[in-house]
Amino acid sequence: MEFKSKGLYFEDFKVGEEFVSAKRTITEHDIVEFAGLTGDYNAIHTDTVFTENSIFGERIAHGLLGLSIVSGLAAKLGFTEETTIAWRNIKWKFKLPIKIMDTIQANYKVGRKKDLGENSGVINFDVKVTNQNGQTIQTGSWLIIIKKGN
Repeated sequence: MEFKSKGLYFEDFKVGEEFVSAKRTITEHDIVEFAGLTGDYNAIHTDTVFTENSIFGERIAHGLLGLSIVSGLAAKLGFTEETTIAWRNIKWKFKLPIKIMDTIQANYKVGRKKDLGENSGVINFDVKVTNQNGQTIQTGSWLIIIKKGN
């Protein structure tokens, strides 16, 4: 489901409703750019020789790069476009590494909802990120304050 002009309002979201993102392949370029943007040049992300003897056997993406891309995939879907007031909380688990050329996809499920009064409410989105093999690589929950449509 894609929303062209604005997202859904608090009252529009139904508990249990799910939104599925497009797929996104993580490239070497993504990792290099993220390292430059954040200053995180940890060898596990940037040094091929170092990683040959690591538990992964190859360079992997920054976990936060994965989370950032998942946030962008949600924005591209547009279900909270122009209706998000603020993010209140993120709980996140990194279950498996994201490797160069892995293709990820995210599922955003509406969990609990809490009415905050006249203008807004809080929605807990349960997020699950999988790779091209169907393996769960990251999971978490986002607490987002959403406008009411009044």
